[in-house]
Amino acid sequence: LDQQPPVMLPADTPESPQIKGVLSGCAIIVRGQPRGGPPPERQINLSNIRAGAMARRAAQGQPDTKDTPDEPWAFQAREFLRKKLIGKEVCFTVEIKTALGREYGMVYLGKDTTGENIAESLVNEGLATVRREGIRGNNPEQARLCDLEDQAKSSKKGLWSEGGGTHTIRDLKYTIENPRNFVDSLHQKPINAIIEHVRDGSVVRALLLPDYYLVTVMLSGIKCPTFKREADGTETPEPFAAEAKFFTESRLLQRDVQIILESCPNQIILGTILHPNGNITELLLKEGFARCVDWSMAVYTQGAEKLRAAERSAKERKVRIWKDYVAPTANLDQKDRQFVAKVMQVVNADAMVVKLNSGEYKTIHLSSIRPPRIEGEEKNKDKDKRFRPLYDIPYMFEAREFLRKKLIGKKVNVTVDYIRAATGPGEGTPAFPERTCATVTIGGINIAEALVSKGLATVIRYRQDDDQRSSHYDELLAAEARAIKNGKGLHSKKEVPIHRVADISGETQKAKQFLPFLQRAGRSEAVVEYVFSGSRLKLYMPKETCLITFLLAGIECPRSSRNLPGGMQVAEPFSDEAMLFTKELVLQREVEVEVESMDKAGNFIGWLHIEGVNLSVALVENALSKVHFTAERSAYYKTLVSAEEACRQRKEKIWANYEEKPVEEVVHLSEEKERVANYRPVYVTEITDNLHFYTQDVETGGQLESLMETMRAEIAAQPPVEGSYSARRGDYSRVEKVESPAKVHVFYIDYGNREVVSSTRLAAIPPAFSIRTLPAQATEYTFAFIQVPQDEDARADVVDCVVRDIQNSQCLLNVEYSGATCPHVTIQFGDTKDDVGLGLVKEGLVMVDIRKEKHLQKMVTEYLNSQESAKSARLNIWRYGDFRADDADEFGYSR
Repeated sequence: LDQQPPVMLPADTPESPQIKGVLSGCAIIVRGQPRGGPPPERQINLSNIRAGAMARRAAQGQPDTKDTPDEPWAFQAREFLRKKLIGKEVCFTVEIKTALGREYGMVYLGKDTTGENIAESLVNEGLATVRREGIRGNNPEQARLCDLEDQAKSSKKGLWSEGGGTHTIRDLKYTIENPRNFVDSLHQKPINAIIEHVRDGSVVRALLLPDYYLVTVMLSGIKCPTFKREADGTETPEPFAAEAKFFTESRLLQRDVQIILESCPNQIILGTILHPNGNITELLLKEGFARCVDWSMAVYTQGAEKLRAAERSAKERKVRIWKDYVAPTANLDQKDRQFVAKVMQVVNADAMVVKLNSGEYKTIHLSSIRPPRIEGEEKNKDKDKRFRPLYDIPYMFEAREFLRKKLIGKKVNVTVDYIRAATGPGEGTPAFPERTCATVTIGGINIAEALVSKGLATVIRYRQDDDQRSSHYDELLAAEARAIKNGKGLHSKKEVPIHRVADISGETQKAKQFLPFLQRAGRSEAVVEYVFSGSRLKLYMPKETCLITFLLAGIECPRSSRNLPGGMQVAEPFSDEAMLFTKELVLQREVEVEVESMDKAGNFIGWLHIEGVNLSVALVENALSKVHFTAERSAYYKTLVSAEEACRQRKEKIWANYEEKPVEEVVHLSEEKERVANYRPVYVTEITDNLHFYTQDVETGGQLESLMETMRAEIAAQPPVEGSYSARRGDYSRVEKVESPAKVHVFYIDYGNREVVSSTRLAAIPPAFSIRTLPAQATEYTFAFIQVPQDEDARADVVDCVVRDIQNSQCLLNVEYSGATCPHVTIQFGDTKDDVGLGLVKEGLVMVDIRKEKHLQKMVTEYLNSQESAKSARLNIWRYGDFRADDADEFGYSR
């Protein structure tokens, strides 16, 4: 006999030995104190009695074994012991220890052996029989058991009653064909259960009451470290797997609980176990025994945010599985983790540029979401068409517009979730710079969540150990689920929206056709898509669904640096400041524009207004631009001049080095012969690269319109046969060159413009409309008293300025003298009567061509005086002084 002193078992006290569980009506498992890990366990069998055996499944891999059911009253005996011992304070004595290690003894309820004898209680209730074969006559405890058994028999209790006492416990896995239907039928309502077995910290076997279904339940939303089964059948625990199992066992094994069965994906039943003392799911997370699992988090009914908070608490304390945890933003100061910023630009459907209080600009990516994208095959489907992601990727434009309308110019709260490290280019993958990923909110609304809920973005799926994700990841997943259910945006089964946006930036011919429409429209709505410089922008016209390049009228903004054939052009002072000013004021904002004209390159020129502010005026008021002489004809001229004068007086920014120039006395030469000034109205139709221009006489304009209408009517009535005309050099409208049938160079004699067309687009003009009926209406002229710079950029600037000022407008023209190829003329604006050529000289865009004729000397002197003023002010071609002083002839200039 191996007598041992009583062992005290205060239950549910992790520091003291306790009962692990009840195997049957006559066997219990006790465990000692945990010391640096799960404690040792001992099985104690009750001496002198026998209770019915519990059901046992056939051993796997042993075909000669089979399932055995519960013996009568076995389950009731087990339940009697479970309810009496689990959670109570007990003590036991070990009386016998067999050669095989089985221990038999007595168990008492309470702190010592004076408490209730458990074996006697079982026998008294008729739930166990007495082993009479080993009774000794002098043993009072055995004699008492026999007396109690006799009393139970006479009272017909338990085993001694007539019939009954059997329970059918069914394994759900083998008895229910569709577990999902069974789970759905419970409607996520709590049901009573007993935890029968703990496989690991987050997987248990439970007996559902009152139907006695045995089910395996995985805790929703979490996963504990597990035991990996090796090939030889042994199990290897992951770090903290045994501790997590003990944590769950010591609190739940054979306890009465409630279970909410929440879902059944792929035959795996997910649920939450509720105990009067708490929720084991949250406790496991809080103590660092488990991590959150995204795929099952969605079905957790008790609030996913509680689980994330519990996990966050464990991470911050670096307990258990998080002992080596390093937060994604651990190296950031608090001010860098959370801050308020102003949204300046929406870069993409998941990224934006914000301005911090310090004035610094920062690109922020929305955490854990992916913008709309297109597969490679679709992208390359039409290789001839330039791919434009904003308009060609389905829902990209809607996503960008949602963010733009919601955020541009607004202050938002930014919480940095993680910094995604830069990645180098790999095989088939591009390089990405470092990304700051954050949750952005405005008015309490999570912008990423709103975007996902509208189906305008999707949620990124991560590896389970990837902690770099949104701090509101579960809300994003829930929003995506709603969007999918409701068929929103990307998840819609409807046809995707198509955006046919014409880009007419730099398309001169298209721009010419579009110009009259915009001019007649007055103020048009637009969105500023891009800012090239302080006064050059790209606009999206929503009503016309087109993109245009727009130049601000009335001002001359400092030029930014740019690549030229001869090298990099140095940026003018304050060019970057001007561009930044314009960006902050109008980028991606809704504005109104008034288009006045168009330059040679197809760029529209006009005025831009935002919330009552004229951008041209604003740039001048902030000393970031000068007033251009072309503003004289506008309604804003006085405002511009007044603003410029104020800045000039304060010597701000571009006026910092300004000095008033003394007024030079102009010596007027007396004219010996009067100059003839016979100005006639003309309409400027075309301007060439060498500053020649073509005009139509206004007086014969009516005849031309009448002729054109008659011609259109006749061609409509008798359309020419395509390809019937063979182009020859010299034909009218004049064919200048036949390079090939596909490339015929044509000069239009009524407008002065040229075009290269296919011969199939040409036809012989009807004889009734030859030049004998009405002479060619486009007459070529060039400016008098002017020398055009030979430098390509300087020449282009002059041509752009002239195109902007007089093309497609009515002016007054006077022939001054003849030239080698065409007459030289002065031309005046139709409304102000100001000399266009003299204006170019004043702006320092051209040089004066000195004429010797005496009757022209008054004009020449006026031009020369204006040139000297431009040189003194170092305007445009004179910005570096008089470049003609040395080697003038070498560069083709003569004074």
